[in-house]
Amino acid sequence: MHLDAQRVIEYGTRILIIFMVLPIHEFAHAWTAYKCGDRTAMYKGRLTMNPLAHIDPIGAILLVLTGFGWAKPVPINPLSFKHYRRDYALTALAGPVSNMIVAFLAMIALRITLGLSDDYYMKSGTLYYIAGTNNTGMYYAILFLYFLVSINIGLAIFNMIPIPPLDGSKVISYFTSVKYERFLAENQMMINIIFIVLLCSRALTVPLGWLNGLVFDLYALVTNWIEALV
Repeated sequence: MHLDAQRVIEYGTRILIIFMVLPIHEFAHAWTAYKCGDRTAMYKGRLTMNPLAHIDPIGAILLVLTGFGWAKPVPINPLSFKHYRRDYALTALAGPVSNMIVAFLAMIALRITLGLSDDYYMKSGTLYYIAGTNNTGMYYAILFLYFLVSINIGLAIFNMIPIPPLDGSKVISYFTSVKYERFLAENQMMINIIFIVLLCSRALTVPLGWLNGLVFDLYALVTNWIEALV
């Protein structure tokens, strides 16, 4: 029963992320570009938190089914930036940073909820059950927040992979040469094919999962005092 509930809550959390967190991610891109001098996203109606302006149907379906997905890319014109390379990287970085902020806020809420519960505690990123009153409502709330933290961290890490068109490729371009950018542009199709093969073969599952767990544990360590205080 608990396993079925976990699956339902995990899928429900992914759906919430589609309609709530992905718009935050894309709005962060659009807002940062606007602040850096580019109004393209604003003119295209993307400087909004309305989910319908940002959701990509295929990316949304994949996010629900696999945990990895995407929204409609925010249109930008780097030539409008005040400082081309810096502002281009900052605009790309804004999306993953928004996911990390949401994850941290969800971790704080998770710690508070765990502090109010006599049935559950968290250690090394894993939830444990203690025999007690078995409050079903508390169980759902804790599991929901747990997945909200984990999935947001996973989205941030996934988007920071330095392969076009992911945000990481734009962030790393600030530190690389024009020659490297030309190489990516000339070989983008082959790079994307290799990347898709790696994803489908689950070759990236271990490193991405390790990074996800590392950040999750760091957040848990930083907020550990909250649960004790509650």
